[in-house]
Amino acid sequence: MLELRPNCECCDKDLPPESHDAVICSFECTFCTSCAETVLGGRCPNCGGGFAPRPVRPAAALARHPASTIRVLKPEGCGPRSG
Repeated sequence: MLELRPNCECCDKDLPPESHDAVICSFECTFCTSCAETVLGGRCPNCGGGFAPRPVRPAAALARHPASTIRVLKPEGCGPRSG
């Protein structure tokens, strides 16, 4: 089950579970669409993979399986993956 992380790892924008502005890589690294497209050029800075829209978990399922509250933020900032 996806963690549904609460923020963009790049700019720290809030990305609540119902947000259509969240994208993830295959490792669930989570970014807002703006950072994913502009800052990151469509590639995850952690793994080098591409992004897909993060699914929205239905409200009834959120009650039983809540989203993560743990914020992940790259302290060194984020930018395109080098190499």
